[in-house]
Amino acid sequence: MLFWLHLFSKIIKSMIDFNVLFKVSYGLYIVSSGNKEKGNGYISNTFFQVTSEPPKFATCCNKNNFTSDFIEKSGYFAVSVLHQQTDADIYGRFGYRSGRNFDKMTELKTIYGQTGVPIIIEGTIAWLEFKVVDKFDVGTHWLFIGELIDAQIIDDISEPITYNYYRNIRKGLAPKNAPTYIDKSKLAVKTTAKSGIYKCTACGHIYDENKEGIKFSDLPDDWTCPDCGADKEDFIEV
Repeated sequence: MLFWLHLFSKIIKSMIDFNVLFKVSYGLYIVSSGNKEKGNGYISNTFFQVTSEPPKFATCCNKNNFTSDFIEKSGYFAVSVLHQQTDADIYGRFGYRSGRNFDKMTELKTIYGQTGVPIIIEGTIAWLEFKVVDKFDVGTHWLFIGELIDAQIIDDISEPITYNYYRNIRKGLAPKNAPTYIDKSKLAVKTTAKSGIYKCTACGHIYDENKEGIKFSDLPDDWTCPDCGADKEDFIEV
């Protein structure tokens, strides 16, 4: 009996449909930290409330993210709530570029909270500021628990964006450092003829081999999206 249960369990595990994970709902946010001298941020779709009194929230941050260093050093972070029409540059800037070699805060509307952390108010409808009260190691990511210090609404009319809206309406995908990133090779997709048309998963820029005159595969490995700066590997064929 135990043998058959063990075998059945292995079969179930091998039949995981990773498309199911796209049915779990999330919002999209910018998590930021640092100070006036130097700050950084990243796009997050895992930010959620865990207690009501006092209000505490959790957010996941990849251990390789530059922002992780700022949060650990300062002990504070801020969260900006994005809306459905947030400019594609915001997603490219905070989701697909590294703050180690690019200043993400350049020419953006930014304020500084009570703790001194930078808060992005461009393309956002609200923001929250937190003090880190706990941290958990969850493998590839840190799970930071923050107690709410301050919060303000900027735009009470626009609708907050969900990850589902981002994927299905804006046709975007989670970047590699996101906790919800899924390797495209694991997804059940139908094989189709080569189109020669490639789309940036960060901002939606289209690269058409017929118009450009160069095959996408022949572009250098360090080629980046001309609109948002996303890497070549962040393009998918459509």
